[in-house]
Amino acid sequence: MRLRPILRITGGLLLLFSSAQLIPMLVAWIYDEPTVSVFLIALLINASAGVVFWLAGRGGLELRSRDGFLITVLFYLGLGFTGAVPLFMAPDVTSSFTDAAFESLSGLTTTGATVVTGLDELPRSILFYRQLLQWLGGMGIIVLAVAVLPMLGVGGMQLYRTESPGPVKDAKLTPRIAGTAKALWLIYLGLTVACGVAYWVAGMGVFDAICHAFSTVAIGGFSTHDSSLGFFDSRAVESVAIAFMTIAGISFALHFAVLVRRRFSIYARDSELRLYLGVLAVAAAVVIATLALAPEATDSPVRDGLFHAVSIATTTGFTTTDHDAWPVVATVVMVFTAFAGGCAGSTAGGLKMYRVLLIYRQGLREIRRLIHPNGVFLIKFGDRLVPDRAVDAVWGFFAIYLIAFVAMVCILLAISDLDFLSAFSAVAANLNNLGPGLGEVASNYQDLPAAAKWVLMLAMLLGRLEIFTLLIVLTPEYWRT
Repeated sequence: MRLRPILRITGGLLLLFSSAQLIPMLVAWIYDEPTVSVFLIALLINASAGVVFWLAGRGGLELRSRDGFLITVLFYLGLGFTGAVPLFMAPDVTSSFTDAAFESLSGLTTTGATVVTGLDELPRSILFYRQLLQWLGGMGIIVLAVAVLPMLGVGGMQLYRTESPGPVKDAKLTPRIAGTAKALWLIYLGLTVACGVAYWVAGMGVFDAICHAFSTVAIGGFSTHDSSLGFFDSRAVESVAIAFMTIAGISFALHFAVLVRRRFSIYARDSELRLYLGVLAVAAAVVIATLALAPEATDSPVRDGLFHAVSIATTTGFTTTDHDAWPVVATVVMVFTAFAGGCAGSTAGGLKMYRVLLIYRQGLREIRRLIHPNGVFLIKFGDRLVPDRAVDAVWGFFAIYLIAFVAMVCILLAISDLDFLSAFSAVAANLNNLGPGLGEVASNYQDLPAAAKWVLMLAMLLGRLEIFTLLIVLTPEYWRT
């Protein structure tokens, strides 16, 4: 294991992120809040750690493909813990470092699970910081860094593939990977600006519009109010959220292709997108029908059912009412749609629609093989043939995903007083980067024991890094070669 290039790049990433502390520090200064010093200390800690790592890695060799896995894991862990400093040091935000780390990692992984209450009374700089963490983690902090790192003489493909969501890790939108990273972030930034303007036009104040644009396009779900988007009680606000949650759940590579070729028909031809929109439509229809048959659950079955179906299915996690009190059919349908999540290459969590579709088509192929043993059946996406290696990788991912899911549910049941529904939904919500669960974790995770929170932090990382990136560095073989 060559530690020097790993330490050098990790240090550069931490230095890059330390500059992000300047933005909430500016917010604290504008609103004359005492948290200016908190963010200054956090900046110094991040920058100092970055300098130490950078100097320790001076003279290192070029980055190898396998080094990217360890760099990504170290960066997310390091950033999660150093990012927790403002949340831990600011008064009346978190009661322990475990809670601060939980909130920080929840933001960076765009999970949206929270242990913080009393949001309406917190300093605006802290609220903005939580939203900023989600926005940086949405498209991927390392993907952002790849757009900058070539100026430092560092190749970025090794890092890009460890963080990019979905089963296709080597797809490039432009000839150079730095150009791909820039293109993705420009689309991401453009959607964020458009979303913020739409929220403002819909009636939000400027501060709330910016903050909620961050978490909507990142599909994160953090809010500046305890009652989430229910605070605004506005059909216009909810309509904006539904539109941008849906858009952000679509592959950004597909958005790029439409923008470059200027042909909206590209959307219609994409089978993954059609499945994604179909799942959203079916989930919304089931939830709305269930609520319509249970008038005591809500006065607005169409409005509440559509909003929550899209919010949960896209793994965003915004709420407008207590959906945990709804009929169990509605809540279970929403949670299970979150397992599929959004499209590969989007900011959504879950397995990704590409994998779901590939598993389905592989199942059909096996049925045909049983009927016609000598037949040759190929799996295609559009005009592209899916190699058997990709099919094997998806099945391997799905198997490990299920094993990790069941194991963490069992661990939660053993170390906490959660009932099965709460433990099941807690792991589902964090592994799929959804946020709110059911039962005892429907509103927040504050009352869980510290050990349970660490288990769920592991689930967040597994979900955001899509399991293999984290598990690879835990195998003895990785360290022997």
